[in-house]
Amino acid sequence: ITELETYEERQMFLEEAGLKESGVVRLIKAAYKLLDLQTYFTAGPDEVRAWTFSRGMKAPQCAGIIHTDFEKGFIRAEVIKYDDYVTLGSEAACREAGKIGIEGKDYVCQDGDIMHFRFNVSK
Repeated sequence: ITELETYEERQMFLEEAGLKESGVVRLIKAAYKLLDLQTYFTAGPDEVRAWTFSRGMKAPQCAGIIHTDFEKGFIRAEVIKYDDYVTLGSEAACREAGKIGIEGKDYVCQDGDIMHFRFNVSK
């Protein structure tokens, strides 16, 4: 399957084999479940990035995965639920629909959250 050039070719191969997803995808999902891991996202104008965290981690701890200063100076997190983003199509549309949550230090991050951390580190 890795030798197939396009996404469409890989999907057709999987369909013909009666599979919904590749073995690698199934392995990754099983490992995440076994290790109790989840993913949150950060997005900027040039990059979208996925970050792995342990289930039950709070927002400051998740911010610290990016950089320790984010955790030390954590103020709040702006959170968009993945499904809201997919449904509405953009951060601006989520903001207009009131779908951006402002969360504090006790917020337990959820799988698929799109996070924007606010922080301040004084010298």
